[in-house]
Order: sequence, then structure tokens, then C-alpha cells
Amino acid sequence: MSLWQTIISNLPEVEGPTQKMLSFREKMKWTGITLVVFFVLGLMPLFGMGINALQKFETLSIIFGAEFGSIISLGIGPIVTASIVLQLLNGSGIWKFDLSTPEGKKSFQGTQKFMSLFFILFESAIYVFLGGLAPAEQFRGTPLYLQIQIILVFQLFLGGLLILFLDEVVSKWGFGSGISLFIAAGVSKSIFLQAFNWIVPKGATTPPGAIPAFFVSLVSGDVTGAVLAISAVLATILVFVIAVYAQAMKVEIPLSFGMIRGHGIRWPLSFIYTSNIPVILVAALIANFQLWGSLLQNIGYPLLGTFGSQGNPISGFVYWIQGPDIVRSIIQQHTLFIGAASYLQASFYLLFFILGSVVFSIFWVQTAGMDAKSQAKQMISSGLQIPGFRKDERVLEKLLSRYIWPLTIMGGITVGFLAALADLTGALSRGTGILLAVMIIYRLYEDIARQHMMDMNPVMRKFMGG
Repeated sequence: MSLWQTIISNLPEVEGPTQKMLSFREKMKWTGITLVVFFVLGLMPLFGMGINALQKFETLSIIFGAEFGSIISLGIGPIVTASIVLQLLNGSGIWKFDLSTPEGKKSFQGTQKFMSLFFILFESAIYVFLGGLAPAEQFRGTPLYLQIQIILVFQLFLGGLLILFLDEVVSKWGFGSGISLFIAAGVSKSIFLQAFNWIVPKGATTPPGAIPAFFVSLVSGDVTGAVLAISAVLATILVFVIAVYAQAMKVEIPLSFGMIRGHGIRWPLSFIYTSNIPVILVAALIANFQLWGSLLQNIGYPLLGTFGSQGNPISGFVYWIQGPDIVRSIIQQHTLFIGAASYLQASFYLLFFILGSVVFSIFWVQTAGMDAKSQAKQMISSGLQIPGFRKDERVLEKLLSRYIWPLTIMGGITVGFLAALADLTGALSRGTGILLAVMIIYRLYEDIARQHMMDMNPVMRKFMGG
């Protein structure tokens, strides 16, 4: 065994269950425990931190399932980064893994974990030494400053390790994956707080939660405030409904088993073919532009634009890729004529999101083995063929090409439009977060219904539609 194989084979991991199939109750228990631990870790502040410059990057925290300023400030960022990099290397053939064999899968998983550990350490150092999560200013220029920086890096590394192992707990003992669960949990928490938080901040007159603010505004006669609050709730519901409807749309291709005459299946291709991957990548790109723009401004080189005192982009490229809340502006000014600049910024943001989603959809299909050729090869290896045609991979590839490319383009346009629409209409949480939560929860619902419909509680079975 090579040195590399020895290293990745001896990395620490969570032991999986000995039984082949866990019950619904057992999976529910471990999923619940993991969620509680995740939320508790999000409440633990970093010891020694004085400046939290990352707090304004809400989109980045949603995508990474992170709580900036806490011990899990990295969230799932290092795990996702390692996964994306390794899949791109494998898909492009630069670092090839034979995922059709158990040894190849084990090597891929071990390499991904090693890369996750590397990115945990790397991102911890980047966050601290570039000033994102820095010690208090009074320590600058003193020997204690470097020591506190090292302590902060250690805490972030520890938090990253905990998230890595919690992800393994969910993957082996719970429902779905920890990555998806943490994103959905973070988005759900954000939406719940923005909808129902009734605690009035110091110096304010209305609660930050949209629903309590709606009733308080009505009682006090503030019609504009009431309309603002209820419009955010309605925008969120609208995006939810459209996202669920789009997620449920599928194109089914009839296939038959070549060796078994008269038996066949329908191979489903989702309308949103690349799922939420394009939205994640576009939102991450925008968030990284804003993050690097802020860091460059801090060192005196505002190459990507400038930020105001509240941390909002006010000029440059970062300004144009910031989605303005058009609906809020219209309601506050009581007119549709809120200025050409706002509509121009909104149009650029919408176009950027849609084009970016389409580009990343095409890119992901080509590199993640979701293209027609790869899918045809997978179907042929499973013994499937088109009814009435000879078993030929080229025939199946030609048929799939008629569906996969249109679905890739239309799915990218749809998710890009929905994400941007949610931001422009002032929906609770970010548009990216809402789409991620809908798609993750919908897929989780499908998996649970398929695997555990028979062994769950009758009340729960009825709720799941069984």
C-alpha cells in the first residue's frame, strides 16, 4: 500500500452502524441530536475575537451553514469546497478515480476528507489573518495579538472538525447528508426569526419579525410599515410555491430491460436538472466578490468597489451585483418611479444571476458526469435500452441529448430567476437560501417516503401521504 493510501485509510472517522438498515425512529433520533448540537455550536462565540467583519455577508453564511463569530464560522464551506474541487478534478480526468469499484470509492472519500481537513486549516487562517475575524484593536502592535490570532485559528479549526464529524454522523446514522441538513436548518432558522421575532431592539419601535411588525404597525396606524411586513411574507410564500412546483416537474423517459422482455421503467429527468448547484455557485461567487472587495478596501485598494459605513456596497462592481429591494422602495415612496438607477441595478442583478446560473449549469453537467453520454453509458451498464431500438449507447445518447440540454438551460434560467426574484421582492432570508431549503427538504421528503414508509409511526405515515 502506498504512503498516500495509508494516510487516507487511517484518517479518523465516525463508525457506521453494524446493521444494514436503520429504522425510521433511530435515524430521527440521530438527526435530531445532530441538529441540537449544530445550533448549540452556533451560539458559542469565539474566545478572543474583537472584530467580526464577516457578519455582513449573510449570503455566504447561508450557503455555508455558518454562524460568523461562533466556533462554526467556517460551516460546511471547507467540505463543499473539497467536494467541488475533487469532483472537477475527477470529471476532467486530471485526478481520476474508479468510482465503479469499492476501492475507488473508498479512495475518493478518503481523499475528499483529507482535502476537507486542508481547507479547514487554510480557511481558518484566511479568515483570521486577513482581518475577517480578528482580535480587538487594543491588542494590535502587542505580542498578544499574534497569540490571540493563533487561538482564533485553533478554535475555527476545531469547529470545522466538529462539523466534519457531524456530517458523517448524519450521513451514516441519520437522514440525507449533514451538508444539506445544516443548510436547511440555517435557512429555516433565519426565516423563522425574520418572520416571528417579537423582541424589540433597543431604540426601535417595532419588532424585527415581519408578522409581529405587521400587527404592531396596524395597531399604531402605520399603513406603510404593515404593507412592508406583509409583502415580505407574501414574497416568501410565492417563491416557496413556485420552487416546489418547479422541483416536482419531471420528464420521464420510457426504458426497457434488454434481458427481460416486457419489463421496463421510466427514467426521471428533473426539470431543474442540476438542482441547486448553479444557485450555490453564483451566490458563492457574488459573496466572494463582496468579501474580497471589503478586504481590499480595508487595505486601501478598493479595486472591486467601495462599501459604506453599514457595510453595504455603494459603488463599483460589488454595487451592481447587489440585489436592491425594489418592492420595499416602491412601498416606501408610494410610487413606481423610484429612479432609473434602482431599476438598472435590479436588471443587472437579475441578468447576472440568470446568466451565471445557466453557465454553471452547463459547466456542472459537463464535469459532474450528468451529460447525455455519461447518462447513456450508465443506463446501458444497468441493462436498460430504448423500447423498439437495438441496444446501442449512441442511440440512447442521441435521445437523451434532446432532453438534457434543454433541461439544463431552462432549469438554470428558472433557479437563477427565482433566487434573484426573492431578493428583489424582499422575501425573508435570501433567495438562494429559500431555494436551497425548498430543494433540500423536498428531496429529503422523497427519500424518507421511499425508504421508511412502512416502519414509521401511523400518524407520521399519514402526514407523509402514505
